[in-house]
Amino acid sequence: MSAEPHHTLPPVRLHSDAELAREALGAPLFARAVRLARWAGPGTRVEVGGELAAAQLPEAAAALGLEPDEDAAVYASQAWRVAVDTGLVEVTEPEEDTGDAAGAAEAAGADAEASAYGSAAPGEDLALVTGGAPGEVLDLWLAALETVLADAAVPDLDELVDALDTGGEIDFGRLDWNPQREADFLDAVLANLYLLTVAEGGAGEGAVPLPVLAASMVVPDGMGEPTDEVLEQVSDAMMRLDDQFRQLEPIGLVEFRPVDEDLMAETSDEDLATGPSGAPSGDDEDVSRYGMVRLTPLGLYGIRARMLEAGVEAPAIGELAGKGADALLDTVSRFPESAAQAEIEQWLAGRELPAAVAELLAAARGDDEGAPLRRLRCQQALATAGPEAEPAVRAVLDDAELGGLARVWLAERGVGDVPAPDAEMVFWLTIDTIAAQLAADGETEELPLLIASLTAHHSGFFEQAWRVEHPATAYVLEAMGRLHPDRKAAKEARKAAFKARSRQG
Repeated sequence: MSAEPHHTLPPVRLHSDAELAREALGAPLFARAVRLARWAGPGTRVEVGGELAAAQLPEAAAALGLEPDEDAAVYASQAWRVAVDTGLVEVTEPEEDTGDAAGAAEAAGADAEASAYGSAAPGEDLALVTGGAPGEVLDLWLAALETVLADAAVPDLDELVDALDTGGEIDFGRLDWNPQREADFLDAVLANLYLLTVAEGGAGEGAVPLPVLAASMVVPDGMGEPTDEVLEQVSDAMMRLDDQFRQLEPIGLVEFRPVDEDLMAETSDEDLATGPSGAPSGDDEDVSRYGMVRLTPLGLYGIRARMLEAGVEAPAIGELAGKGADALLDTVSRFPESAAQAEIEQWLAGRELPAAVAELLAAARGDDEGAPLRRLRCQQALATAGPEAEPAVRAVLDDAELGGLARVWLAERGVGDVPAPDAEMVFWLTIDTIAAQLAADGETEELPLLIASLTAHHSGFFEQAWRVEHPATAYVLEAMGRLHPDRKAAKEARKAAFKARSRQG
């Protein structure tokens, strides 16, 4: 899968390997491949490339329990190809036809036909289906997925046949088909679908309308009303995706509702995408007629696995459970709040709480750029801690960086005999809190209200704030100058920011 390395995606919640392996074994195409691997035997004949001999396709289809129609041979052939590519079947291809070999075969009479074919037998990996660990089953499924993805990136076979030139070669120019470009397109589509699924406020377990996914591939960022040309491109992309997702559903990657064929017969290109997102207007039923696609839990696992192989940072919730608090806070600082909370809860679940809290507090220290957000995530982790955490929290009451956080935690639980913070600690904590919010979410609509609330209780706040010994003081004051809802206070913040910059030299 092509992708830029070092790009970090939101974390995904994955099912356990055991659950995913059961889903893999239940995927229709994979199950068919397993059945054909068990069916293969001494009488199985294969052609060059490992393809099942055409004359044996009806027998293979019958072994799969398929009705004898024109699609049965296609399903059997595809399942056989998956079985071979995954190692569920081992094939011995026929020897190349040479003059001597042909003469010998002709002389042999009845053996002539047999010599034109190779043989097949169940592969060693077939035993993993019932006797392997869940991870080994998933590896087989991933190999099957690669075969299906490669097939899905190929245009309709009828178009290929029609494009054969007189020399028997495929005329790719007439098809306007570039294999690598098509594979990259499908990779990008699946990456976008993955992102739309795992992003905060994204589809989650819901389905994505096909026009939205198509538009994500075609409509330029920041484009307002799409042009007719762009709408036509969205329409073309939708139809490509409709065909590709039909092929990807049997391997268990997606759940897919195809485009309503009756709708396509009565709808023009302009109606396929009526806004910048490419999503059609109307109620949910109308939208679903344009196609809906959802990554299954197995699909999320599969796309993530391919992204990791391509060098993309695609975290999964729970990966940090065995790591230290420093790695936890550094990593969840880049997560959306809900995902950070889920990761923190899993990290705490396997530890003795007093020791875990002490480790979190130690990891939250620092004067680097990421420290305020680490402290915010530490505070988030402590929010779920019970009374047994109190000794570890009390131990940092005198700490210049953690004392304010500790007092907030103790006060929220109604703990007595907590020393009041001095003014220096109050101002430092205010700067640290706003710096953390800016790092977490940027300049949100809620931040001006937070700023006004934090400064309202301190007369002459900005006259004192610029003196605060915090690395982010000037940066925070500049933000407050932009965001404070009171004009007079905003002006005071800007002056204070200038003084802080001058003081820092």
